[in-house]
Amino acid sequence: MAVQEARQDTGVGGMHEGGCTCGDCPHGAREGHRRAVAAFLRLRDEFAAGQGLPAAVAHSASASRQWVSEELTQRAEAVARRGRAEGEARLARLWLRTVCAVWGAVVALLLGEALTAVGAGWTGARTAALAAALVVAGTLSAASWLHRARGGAVAPVIGEDNRMSTSRTVAACWVLFVAYAVLLLAARLAAASDHAERDALISGLDLARGAGVVTVLAVVCGIAVLVRRVVALRVLAQRLQKVPAHRPRAADLLTDDSGRGAFADIQYVAISAVALLFAAVRLARRPDQLPDLPWGLGVMMLISAATYLAGKYAEGGRPVVLSVVRVREPGDLDGPIRTGDDIEIRGAGFVPPGAQSADRLSRTVVRIGTVDVHVPLVPVPGGFSNPTDTSLTVPVPADVEPGAVEVQVVTAAGVATNRCIVQVTD
Repeated sequence: MAVQEARQDTGVGGMHEGGCTCGDCPHGAREGHRRAVAAFLRLRDEFAAGQGLPAAVAHSASASRQWVSEELTQRAEAVARRGRAEGEARLARLWLRTVCAVWGAVVALLLGEALTAVGAGWTGARTAALAAALVVAGTLSAASWLHRARGGAVAPVIGEDNRMSTSRTVAACWVLFVAYAVLLLAARLAAASDHAERDALISGLDLARGAGVVTVLAVVCGIAVLVRRVVALRVLAQRLQKVPAHRPRAADLLTDDSGRGAFADIQYVAISAVALLFAAVRLARRPDQLPDLPWGLGVMMLISAATYLAGKYAEGGRPVVLSVVRVREPGDLDGPIRTGDDIEIRGAGFVPPGAQSADRLSRTVVRIGTVDVHVPLVPVPGGFSNPTDTSLTVPVPADVEPGAVEVQVVTAAGVATNRCIVQVTD
């Protein structure tokens, strides 16, 4: 009896109820992460209000700040572990959702063909369209099973930073559409018995007919490869800061790494969706040839792709230190920087996009001479006042030798700023 109760309490060998937080099941990982986030936010707001401080450190502002920072850092790391577990659980069950979505599209196609066939009659083109859809759906289902641990069919469009890649998603949609169109023509060619019909279907694959679609396909695939290369080179050159996400989201297609809407991504997805819809309508109207995408729409796609690529070149930048000043407490006299004083480092780019969570903020380090100082987390209602993207406040440790020392910031993405020289006196 005692063993069974213990198993039920820990969730091992028993059923996972609505409040399960063990992480052994997707629901438990999601609930555990939700509770951990709520507990962390309550603790942060309590510390911001000056509550929960032990009496041993309450008398010293620097000691209480350091204690609060260490406590929040440990809690933030626990929340991050819960977040990663939730992300893995979401990906583990995403493959089944992708399979259901794929076969749901096949059922919708079948219903649409059945409704439009009323009065007009069932044709060989409808059979070929359904057969091509079954082949594509079967292939995607097999790929989803093979990559079920990484999200199923969406695994190829997840980038190295664990976010949905806009360029790969657009390219994948066009590749699937063109593959479906070719399979449709192949199915019709296999069922054709008349020589004239077979010649017409083969001529439907001529470049003169599908030049627009082929051009767009080449451009979007080239953009997907080029963007990956550009981002990798800029990260290696420390001109772009990349922080991995806990899990991929569909919103990544329209936002930047920080979650804000990105114009370059939005216009690329919107114009691509419009062009793809137009091509699908053309294929439905003329199933005997590749859809003849008008060159006006093709040029629009080229301009959209060029804008997206230019946006990838323009985004980001290396963090920079502009100045370092001594923090003066109210009523304190002005003076030089001494060991034990707080210094404020002013600049830009100290918090990379996507690194606004507490576990990422706590990884920011200031290198003062040969001493690495972790930037303390200073909570305020609704967030943190330190560190921020434009300023950091850290104490000068006693191990720093007096004289001219170099100050450098290392962000959560591992990118180091320029060095700024300051004078430290005894």
